Amino acid sequence: MRLSRYFLPVLRDVPKEAEIVSHRLMLRAGMIRQQASGLYSWLPLGYKVLMKVQKIIEEEQNRSGAVQLLMPTIQPADLWRESGRYDAYGKEMLRIEDRHEREFLYGPTNEEMITDIFRTYVKSYKDLPLNLYHVQWKFRDEVRPRFGTMRSREFLMKDAYSFDLSKEDAVKAYERMFVAYMRTYARMGLTAIPMRADTGPIGGDLSHEWIVLAETGESAVFCDNRLLDKPIPGQDTDFRGDLKPIFDDWTSLYAATEDMVDMAEYEAAVPEEHRVSARGIEVGHIFYFGTKYSEPMKATVTGPEGKEIAVHMGSYGIGPTRLVPAIIEAFHDEAGIVWPVSVAPFEAVLINLKAGDADSDAACEALYDELVAAGIDMLYDDRDQGAGAKFTTADLIGIPYQLIIGPRGLKAGEAEIKHRKTGERETLPIADAVARIKGLIEPQRKTDI
Repeated sequence: MRLSRYFLPVLRDVPKEAEIVSHRLMLRAGMIRQQASGLYSWLPLGYKVLMKVQKIIEEEQNRSGAVQLLMPTIQPADLWRESGRYDAYGKEMLRIEDRHEREFLYGPTNEEMITDIFRTYVKSYKDLPLNLYHVQWKFRDEVRPRFGTMRSREFLMKDAYSFDLSKEDAVKAYERMFVAYMRTYARMGLTAIPMRADTGPIGGDLSHEWIVLAETGESAVFCDNRLLDKPIPGQDTDFRGDLKPIFDDWTSLYAATEDMVDMAEYEAAVPEEHRVSARGIEVGHIFYFGTKYSEPMKATVTGPEGKEIAVHMGSYGIGPTRLVPAIIEAFHDEAGIVWPVSVAPFEAVLINLKAGDADSDAACEALYDELVAAGIDMLYDDRDQGAGAKFTTADLIGIPYQLIIGPRGLKAGEAEIKHRKTGERETLPIADAVARIKGLIEPQRKTDI
């Protein structure tokens, strides 16, 4: 992508309404635009990151055996009345009527609708286990939307729903999602800790939140710091096998949110030198809630003995629009964002220090074509601007590698590469630049871990 043809409305000044680092940087880097309280447009740079985050989520859901579909944002109120949640959910639900005065709502979650789909088509235990997921926009009318897309009213959510014949089987589905979540966050470069959590309005008696430790986090958390260094399940993980040993290993060390912490238990379970009491950002939440929805909504299957059995269910949520700012909170410096390669909007930026000069333009055009042909997701800063402005933009938007071509280096047949994360610079022959950039990027894409 040529920057001269791209839409990148970066801001020089820090927006007054932005309270935390990620919100400030997302506005300054031209990633989002606030349209109303808690409502944001995702501009091209931000949307590109959001789609990369979503792609990783989808790949790990598919790997775990979940099957993707898509449900509408608008849901009939009658489904929620069946489950008993329509009146109980509260003012966060946006209730609406169509022209025929039929009652609908803008979905805050999808347990009722997925249960309706399941009961319509699945009749036999032989069709189980089943896990269905989608990635869709949702709306919750927050009392106080804040922190940009960290807590907005409209947000993108991946939610999966498992259906099993028994509690034992449902817990196995829960363990599969638990492991899939560990892999998902690791591929984004995040250290996310699974913690015992309150089930809230979703219901159920088994729940974990994934928390990224950050000073700007809304939740107080208490955990064992040995969780920060535990190895993540790798590519040899068999999602068809027994994942209980992995689940037990991770949950054997204490970790709980403030709603679930028992201080006496925490202090007894965790040696003082391993205790972490901090703030954290929630980036995912999973639940097992048994027959909470299947019984009132009559989502049953015929069991092996011919009897109707209400299925056991779980739900599993990840918010991509929350994950993007969480990644920025974890990866930034005084100059701007420092994206991990796996979610960066562009993997490298080619900076032409003398746009308009015939030799510089020709060299950069050739390099740009080679880099794109090599499969590198490239941004080419071909604007007629000074070097300072180009470096400032590249640092602000956080592109992992900057390939710099200037008249002086060009005469010597040399290019320069700046590593955004470390600030390290290296000079090398222009002929070696493409291979070097490719060699730096490919191991960090984290298509697997």
